[in-house]
Amino acid sequence: MIYVRNDKGRYLPAPKETIISEAKRLLSYGLRRGTAIRGSTDAKEAIGQKLITYECEVFACLFLDTQYRILAFKELFRGTVNATTVYPREILKESLLLNASAVIFAHNHPSGLTAPSEQDIELTKKLKEILKIAEVRVLDHLIVGETTLSMADEGYLD
Repeated sequence: MIYVRNDKGRYLPAPKETIISEAKRLLSYGLRRGTAIRGSTDAKEAIGQKLITYECEVFACLFLDTQYRILAFKELFRGTVNATTVYPREILKESLLLNASAVIFAHNHPSGLTAPSEQDIELTKKLKEILKIAEVRVLDHLIVGETTLSMADEGYLD
């Protein structure tokens, strides 16, 4: 049980809304600007809990500088329970606007399954080719479900 102090100095059980709000604040701490991402474990920890709560698909990008420090985390596209439309032009535009040197893609599977679909694999390849032209390196594509899968760790980004 978590307690909070009221205006009279008494400690009472914290309301659910307060707990959820504080948890979200703490989760976003790992995504603050300047935080270094040293590998897929760091990326999974920073992003996984952020996307797990959505009931629709959300596609997000973690934009990084040359030292793989966070410039920004942006949820760029929202879809339905099993699909979202991703526009490569918008990802390229945001990468250039932030002067990003690298990016990590992430999206959730509301079903809880983390196996990449053929569409996930093809989209990742397409985005990697497009961003390569602008010298933005694609480091990973995370799929968030009951666990978080790193497509780089699984060999899909070779």
